[in-house]
Parts: sequence; C-alpha cells; structure tokens
Amino acid sequence: MNLSTEIFGDCMVVHAPQDMGREQAERFTNYIHSVERVQIVLDLDDVEQIDSAGLTSLIDAQEELRALGGDLKVSTASAVNRKILEITRLDRQLEVYESVIDAVKSYR
Repeated sequence: MNLSTEIFGDCMVVHAPQDMGREQAERFTNYIHSVERVQIVLDLDDVEQIDSAGLTSLIDAQEELRALGGDLKVSTASAVNRKILEITRLDRQLEVYESVIDAVKSYR
C-alpha cells in the first residue's frame, strides 16, 4: 500500500486513505509492519468512512508500535471522526490531537 507520508525528525506522519474499511485496514496494518519508524502519527482528516476493521487496525498498530518502544497517535480536525473515536471510546486508548503538528510535537 502506498500511503502519503511525511517525516519530521524521528516521527512519520501517515495520511490515511478516504476509506478505512476491512481491505484498507489490512493494507494499513501491513504497511505499519514494513516501516522502520516507531513514532507514527496517523492523519485521519481525509477519512470519509471507517468501519470496525479500520478501528481495530488502529489499536493493532498502536500495540505493535508500543512493543517496539514507539506509539501511534491520531490527528483529526474532523468532528465526525472525533465523534466516532469518542463513541467507540478509542479516544481513551489513543492520543487524539486536533492537528498533525500538535501530534508530532507530542513526541518531543
């Protein structure tokens, strides 16, 4: 899977695809396995659809990165995506930031 990414020091920002359904979730998980960085910010601003497989992939990625000494943090200015994270209570497990910059700064 080719995802748009940016590097800020030791942190990589991954821009999620518009659809985070089962197929994309599997590809995202495989992508996380293939990168060498362990401090990752996932930008959900462009996500228009996310299902349970997509949400599960966030938790799986976070667990894998934490086992390697890193973490997964989420950024989204989208009120809809923030509400989904709140309803599923993933906002209690994942650190969620309003902007990519705030999420990247949190690693310092």
